[in-house]
Amino acid sequence: MPRKAYVPRELTNRPFTLEQALAAGLTRHALAGSSWRRLGRGLYCWRGAKQDAWLLLSAWRDRLGADAVFAGLTAAWLHRLDVEPLEPIEVIVPPTSGTRSRGGLHVRHCELGSHEIAIARGLRATTIARTFRDLRRRLPPVEVLAIADQALRMNLGRHDDRAAPAESPMETRLRWLLIEAGLPSPEVQVDLRDHEGRFVGRADLYYPRSRLVIEYDGANHGDRLVADDRRQNLLVDAGFRLLRFTAADVYKRSETVIAQVRRLNNLG
Repeated sequence: MPRKAYVPRELTNRPFTLEQALAAGLTRHALAGSSWRRLGRGLYCWRGAKQDAWLLLSAWRDRLGADAVFAGLTAAWLHRLDVEPLEPIEVIVPPTSGTRSRGGLHVRHCELGSHEIAIARGLRATTIARTFRDLRRRLPPVEVLAIADQALRMNLGRHDDRAAPAESPMETRLRWLLIEAGLPSPEVQVDLRDHEGRFVGRADLYYPRSRLVIEYDGANHGDRLVADDRRQNLLVDAGFRLLRFTAADVYKRSETVIAQVRRLNNLG
């Protein structure tokens, strides 16, 4: 019968460095076994551990040292924006640092002023303003706007002149599609009322001149079908016009989306 691998309890609840593994009684040879997963140079975790982004970033902080500052999408996540923080983990280190990029870790060498560094979720990260400055350099404008919409909704400031408190990135992408086609920018998340002032619904996007409501139907639309149908009936009965679009419309039928909005918005 194979000998059961030694798994120190203190190494099962978070990522750990090689030094911590050696101190707990493991050997380099043992770390190559099936009980452990290598996360990066000198950084490991127990294979049975559930991935936790904050714990992983904390472990990288310990590994990289006090001069490292999380940046890019990693910093955006630390500021509680809903983005992917780990593919890859992004850090900035001083120009003189010997730290280099490796699998799962993207390293940039540059100087940061103290005014560009903040503590977010207990870790050093670029400020929200510096984070957006970096994101604008590498992400498509529509994706920056989607994150800026989130930031505005979360009271983290306005980081794009076109930002609005959209409730999902796909709503932002739909709005961007219309703006890029030369259509006026629609209002976002507008409370709608009938002629007697009674609330009848909230529009994802809205053109008040033509009373045109534009809705984005996400993956959970099927679960809300009855409620959405009742709401749609109230809107139509109150004199609003309504268009509903999905991700397939935005990505695969964009010309049709634009043409329908242009026509119902009386823009020729």
